[in-house]
Amino acid sequence: MINSRYVTEIGYLSFNHVGEELCGDHIEITSPDESTKILVLADGLGSGVKANILSTLTSKMLSSMIAGDISIQECIKCIANTLPVCKVRKVAYSTFSIIKIKDNRYVDIYNFDNPEPFVIHNGKVMDLIYETTIIDNKNIHHTKYEASPYDTFFLMSDGVKYAGVGETLNFGWDMPQIKDFLGLIYRQEASSKALATELANRCNELYNFRPGDDTTVAVVRIRERKQVNVLIGPPTNKEDDEMMLSLFFAKEGTHIVSGGTTGTIVARYLKKDVVLDSSGYLDKDVPPIAFIEGVDLVTEGIITITKVLEYANNYLDKNSEYMNWYYAQDGASLIAQQLFENATDINFFVGCAMNNAHQGEETGINFTTKMHLIDDLADKLKMMGKNVRISYF
Repeated sequence: MINSRYVTEIGYLSFNHVGEELCGDHIEITSPDESTKILVLADGLGSGVKANILSTLTSKMLSSMIAGDISIQECIKCIANTLPVCKVRKVAYSTFSIIKIKDNRYVDIYNFDNPEPFVIHNGKVMDLIYETTIIDNKNIHHTKYEASPYDTFFLMSDGVKYAGVGETLNFGWDMPQIKDFLGLIYRQEASSKALATELANRCNELYNFRPGDDTTVAVVRIRERKQVNVLIGPPTNKEDDEMMLSLFFAKEGTHIVSGGTTGTIVARYLKKDVVLDSSGYLDKDVPPIAFIEGVDLVTEGIITITKVLEYANNYLDKNSEYMNWYYAQDGASLIAQQLFENATDINFFVGCAMNNAHQGEETGINFTTKMHLIDDLADKLKMMGKNVRISYF
């Protein structure tokens, strides 16, 4: 039976072979039911378009078949009979790693010719014990593992292992060095995406930012659920203030209030003062935060949320802005930390009242803009794997 207190969190990041528009690695994620998550990382032969086709076909087919409880033997045979054959090398070839987690606990991993997946358990890197089966002349490594909360699994293409070859290192990393690096940077509070980003960025540095191979890191971990609640804007009808706020504060978890008018209403409801951040502007592009006793974070509204959306778009791409918000203390960065890193479940409470301060043409902001902004941010958070709910007032 699934333990609803926990959730399986997935994060990944890829860098293309230098000069290539398409990545030769591909990740496919599927959830055949609410208790099961499957991730397939495939690495196509070579790089560029052909490799992308091979890895995409492999990962999509494997994820669908594994989700349908088809045996690994049948999966391999189907892949071998389906992949297009390279005219130059006369082979149809894509390596792969598969991880399937059921009930946030029971783990199956299959690996073919990728670096062997491993786990960080209780803060320490631990090798998994694999059995080898020969299927269609391929050595398929398989392990079963019963996971504990915050067990963190690392899967990667061989671009990680060979990072730096011909650039900063003679022979690339070896697996002990990679594991030592992860042992140093691992933090239980760091999300899967954060850990994948830090390892992939390190590989990119070793390549002198000219990756000699497609490089992909996928991180899968079991983590405790955390709820974050965001209140944006006053309700359409003033008489609904108390109802909206009582529902907002009744929710467990972190409470974020966004918008000056909204903050005033919340302070009145809580019978507390709004205190502006005396340190002033921490970021010239983001208005300062404020403090209300009983609220975890109080920020300005539209400008701040717009910046959060920019970070969300980048997060879903190369996550190159990661270091700009991960440690920063301005309002947009603090919201990004809560929504991207800490939250598994997010509740938006959206007041639909018109804000006269935003109606002038010179601001470029209107009611429709605000609604689109929130909807767009919610969509991006869902793409990150978050459970998102929006309530309008």
